[in-house]
Amino acid sequence: MALSHAPELRRKHRRTRLRTLGFLSPWLVGFSVFFAYPLIATVYFSFMHYNQIKEPTFVGLRNWTYVLTQMPLFGPALWNTLWLVVVMVALRVVFGLGVGMLITKIKTGVGLFRTAFYVPYLAPPVAATVAFVFLLSPGSGPVNEILSAVGIDSPPTWFNDPAWAKPSLVMLSLWGIGDLMVIFMAALLDVPKEQYEAAELDGAGAWARFRYVTWPSITPIVMFAVVTGVVQTMQYYTQALVAGKLASGVSVGPGTIIQPGYPDHSTLTVPQLVYSLGFQNFNTGAACVLSLVLFAIAMAVTTLLMRKRAGLLSAED
Repeated sequence: MALSHAPELRRKHRRTRLRTLGFLSPWLVGFSVFFAYPLIATVYFSFMHYNQIKEPTFVGLRNWTYVLTQMPLFGPALWNTLWLVVVMVALRVVFGLGVGMLITKIKTGVGLFRTAFYVPYLAPPVAATVAFVFLLSPGSGPVNEILSAVGIDSPPTWFNDPAWAKPSLVMLSLWGIGDLMVIFMAALLDVPKEQYEAAELDGAGAWARFRYVTWPSITPIVMFAVVTGVVQTMQYYTQALVAGKLASGVSVGPGTIIQPGYPDHSTLTVPQLVYSLGFQNFNTGAACVLSLVLFAIAMAVTTLLMRKRAGLLSAED
């Protein structure tokens, strides 16, 4: 009797698998086209000499050796990228959380403050960078004029100074903190008020309420902000490139090739180096090696952050 039902059961399981595969097909196509194939192609070209004109030729580990041991700009670009990941992500999370807490606490003018902090985030990256470079212009920028008016005779030259270029990029990122502000506001407003009331009855102060009530409730959101911030900063390209070009004062026209990283390679990031190698110098193999190194670092940092012992999530989460 069981054998007579076996073909029918097999057909039923086959239909179930096909139906499941049909529902998964959009994701499978997207994953294959936009992630799996580019990753496999990047690994392939990292072992090839390919200038996007002639057929690629196998060169073994020559591209890897060149990038990791002989490329003079790889070290500064990697250092700048990691510096931005650590400093920019940390300050954005802290500043975004602080602004979110401030707006949830004030009683009047909430809409005005929320709009004031969110509008800069809506500006396109290039336009926002152009405006910020103008504000921090050493000669005619309003920021340095204000600093001179209050008695600071030698204000920073911001994007024209290697020591201040990366902090200026961090200030630019804090200017557009509206995305994290909204996320943290939603998380803070979702904390049960009963827990705050119980903590106040127990005599808990402001810091104790934040530590034992607010923080445990928003740690998943903090983890989300940190992980996405690391991934985005690992791809940091537009703002640093535009700021360096504008601060250098070099006019950009047809056929003009400007090396990124002004001043003195202080704003050079790995994505900029990838673009310069792959599309300006047509060294596709070395650019693929840099992309894989960046991918490996991003995966390692993200994996480390996602582990429970990273400290952001409790064992129950």
